[in-house]
Amino acid sequence: MAKIRRAPLGERNIVGAKVERLRRAKGIKQKELAAMLQSAGMDIGETSLSRLEGQTRLVQDFEIPILAKTLGVSAAWLLGEEEEQQ
Repeated sequence: MAKIRRAPLGERNIVGAKVERLRRAKGIKQKELAAMLQSAGMDIGETSLSRLEGQTRLVQDFEIPILAKTLGVSAAWLLGEEEEQQ
């Protein structure tokens, strides 16, 4: 069963909420997504991924294309520059 977020969303990035929503929609656990991102060259652990999704961790510019490719969306969509896709 998925945990319910206790802390309110932060304001340190604009992609975290989309990453979380998309991950959940695809039925991927945080641990699995962290492993997928690591395989794609992004140095991230489960705790950092949780903070990214909770928008309390900054997202580096080079991480956005990796997140997008791994989740099967465009970087522009993650950044809110394209209409919703799913």
